[in-house]
Amino acid sequence: MKSVLSAGVALSLILAATAARAEIKIGVVVPVTGPNAAFGAQIKTGASQAIADINKAGGVNGEKLVMTVGDDASDPKQGVSVANKFASDGVKAVVGAFNSGVSIPVSDVLQEAGIIEISPASTAIKYTERGNWNTFRTCGRDDQQGAVAGAYLADKFKGKKIAFVHDKTPYGRGLADETLKALKAKGGTSTIFEGINPGEKDFSSLVSKLKQAGVDVVYFGGVYTEAGLLIRQMRDQGLKAPLMGGDGIADREFAQVAGPGSDGTLMTFSPDARKNPKSKATVDAFKAANFDPEGYTLYSYAAVQILKQAMEAAKSSDGQKVAAVLHQGKPFDTVIGDISYDKKGDITRPDYVMYIWKKGADGAINYAGNEVAQ
Repeated sequence: MKSVLSAGVALSLILAATAARAEIKIGVVVPVTGPNAAFGAQIKTGASQAIADINKAGGVNGEKLVMTVGDDASDPKQGVSVANKFASDGVKAVVGAFNSGVSIPVSDVLQEAGIIEISPASTAIKYTERGNWNTFRTCGRDDQQGAVAGAYLADKFKGKKIAFVHDKTPYGRGLADETLKALKAKGGTSTIFEGINPGEKDFSSLVSKLKQAGVDVVYFGGVYTEAGLLIRQMRDQGLKAPLMGGDGIADREFAQVAGPGSDGTLMTFSPDARKNPKSKATVDAFKAANFDPEGYTLYSYAAVQILKQAMEAAKSSDGQKVAAVLHQGKPFDTVIGDISYDKKGDITRPDYVMYIWKKGADGAINYAGNEVAQ
């Protein structure tokens, strides 16, 4: 009887160990709470759906993907805590973060732990410029986005007074710097270059300064919360100058915060992934579940697709082996189109277009479908 029990216990342990090996943990680090939670929801939803679809089709190398989510609240210190927990929990790859200021320190922790990171949204140049082997993204960079914004300002607002406002973060300041650099290269200049603090809500003195300077357009480097409040207060004080921003305002909550004054806002973002023929089935599935995969949803979905294909090519979920596959420059088939990487971890087909937020037939103000001819 004793030997039978021992054999049973041993079998149970073997089965448990096999089950443990049959999982690949994918960490998702995003702002679940805080001012950027809407973007966090996009990334989390995209990754979750991709994992579900991949598992339904058989998983990766015979193993199922399991998602674990960490809330960074857009705080670098909290992001580092999440990264350390992921490392101790045996996470093999990470999707995120949203904020560049979080992705940068998080990637250092993950690199030490041998974990690969693919950000769907961190555009700061520094993220992939430090020589880390584990940093990748499915979006473009601030210098690429700034080049489009700067050229547009130089062309459409030639001889006009242009103000630059940024939120002092690696993303916001970086994007403002790159846009101004591109503007100056085209012969333009800035009338005002000011920084605000993340979380700031009262911009009355700043708006007064903008009005006094007689600015014709305000470029904002930051995210939708402060951008929305800024434009609302500009309109309240009678300043009708349009606002231009980057991908950090690509969420419908921007219009909800800004109100009617958001109509006419200009924004740089990648071509609408929802229109890509490769995303049709996925977009239809999202919409059937009453979810609009706007902003970075499909970029997150694509990040998981890339991890799957790279792990299968490497026949391993080991971070360095997967990264080596990604650095080969071969294309990966995703819902946002074919993606291939250079040696830094940047995509080789960067593309940004200009959008304008407009009121639609339903009365809602949105950027979807409103690409601007340049």
